[in-house]
Amino acid sequence: MMQLSSRLLARNAALNFASHILPFVVGILATPFIISRLGTERFGLLSIIWVVLGYFGIFDLGMGRASTKYVAEMLGRGEGREAPRIVWTAVVIQAIFGVTGALLLIVATPFLTSTVLKISPHLINEAQNCFLSVAFALPVVMVAGSFCGVLEAAQRFDLVNAVTVPLNTLSFLLPVVGILVGLGLPGIVVLIFIARIGALIGYMTLDFKMIPSLKRFEFSRTLFPKLFAYGGWMAAGNNILNPMLLGLDRLLIGSFLSLRYVAYYSTPYEVVARLGIVPASLTATLFPAFSTLEGMMDRRRIGLLFVRSIKYVLIVLGPIVIVLGVFAREILQIWLGSEFARESAAVMGVLVVSGLINSIGRIPSTLLSGCGRPDIPTKCRVLELPIYAALAWVLIGRWGIMGAAVAWTLRVSMDTGLLAGAAMRIYGISFRMYVEGGVASAAVMLGAFTGIAIAIKALTGLGPLYVQLAAVIMMIGALAWCGWKFLLDETDRRTLFQIVRIAKKAET
Repeated sequence: MMQLSSRLLARNAALNFASHILPFVVGILATPFIISRLGTERFGLLSIIWVVLGYFGIFDLGMGRASTKYVAEMLGRGEGREAPRIVWTAVVIQAIFGVTGALLLIVATPFLTSTVLKISPHLINEAQNCFLSVAFALPVVMVAGSFCGVLEAAQRFDLVNAVTVPLNTLSFLLPVVGILVGLGLPGIVVLIFIARIGALIGYMTLDFKMIPSLKRFEFSRTLFPKLFAYGGWMAAGNNILNPMLLGLDRLLIGSFLSLRYVAYYSTPYEVVARLGIVPASLTATLFPAFSTLEGMMDRRRIGLLFVRSIKYVLIVLGPIVIVLGVFAREILQIWLGSEFARESAAVMGVLVVSGLINSIGRIPSTLLSGCGRPDIPTKCRVLELPIYAALAWVLIGRWGIMGAAVAWTLRVSMDTGLLAGAAMRIYGISFRMYVEGGVASAAVMLGAFTGIAIAIKALTGLGPLYVQLAAVIMMIGALAWCGWKFLLDETDRRTLFQIVRIAKKAET
């Protein structure tokens, strides 16, 4: 049985967070080069391709998550020899669903490229070749998820990251390599497909070394109902509704406006999406923690962990959101040039707010799923989808990409409110706990520093860039000091020191 301890939570959080750093940095550095060489429209097409790839994750049907759960149970009971039956059953099902999804995408490609998306005539053939390459990648991506789940079930996040970090980094490096050797966008997509095959081989190799019995192929038709029953709600929320919600804005922009505007919207959106590495690193460790505490029926510790987690998200992401929002135009000007600064700065200012709200919303979603209520986040998204679709349709048609940003912010605000309300009601979390846990103080402090940042920009806007930069650095330093002095208690500080020690050890 896995023992819940602060050291385990700190270790996993540190590993998960560190795994996002290199891909994030490479992405920031590579994006301007990719846009300048591919052009705005092809970059928009590349964004659409990954939206389509994410949407066809519906064919996973939660098999990856279900296999992770049952393999973890077997390993906990010392019955690792039974793992092949679950893993290979999930792999076979994943492969069948992946091939089905690939065939559907192949059939839909002419309709997508000629009717749904506004693609310039000279790019239609290139776009079709890209979508066909994505279709071939679908079975590989889905099967790799099952083998990755074995490592997660064994709590070997170090091995998981040994594969995912290079894979995510190559997602940005391979387009650069493809451009340098003269490949077009279809060739770049093929390179990314090859990287996915390499990841699958890496997961399988590590699995076979960790659990040698996995080399023995076993398939059981009777296991399918059991796997499907557990993964059904997770699949409905994560693999069907989430991709639809995440991709709807860009698909509507591509349909109403053009792929050029998809790029103007997707670029700040992807920057904001990278803020998700903080809550993602945290929730990956919170999921088993909430599950363990629920099994112990310790509602008080669930509430304390819930409130502290929200406070950590505010403290870590708050300063970043303030800087990105207030200085969006200057950041885009330096990073991507005047055209993107003109078209995307206001959108980025709105999206960073939604990024912080969405990051907070991941905490109650993880609590509900980890404590056995994955149906609630899914039901919330069923409610949100038609409302968001109507908002996006109207606002994009009226305000373009700014309308898309506003619609998305309203959607994540509704989602976070519904999930937080459900978590508070079910687990008896009161507003007083938010005050005692420092959440209210953190929110007030961030509000005050937002005003200070706006004043800094107004006072230094006419001066040299280095004056603004120096002022921002001083503001962040003051915010860090205030957070350390007034928002963190002794437990928080001990946990932080432990994470830093683990991170240093990992570097050496």
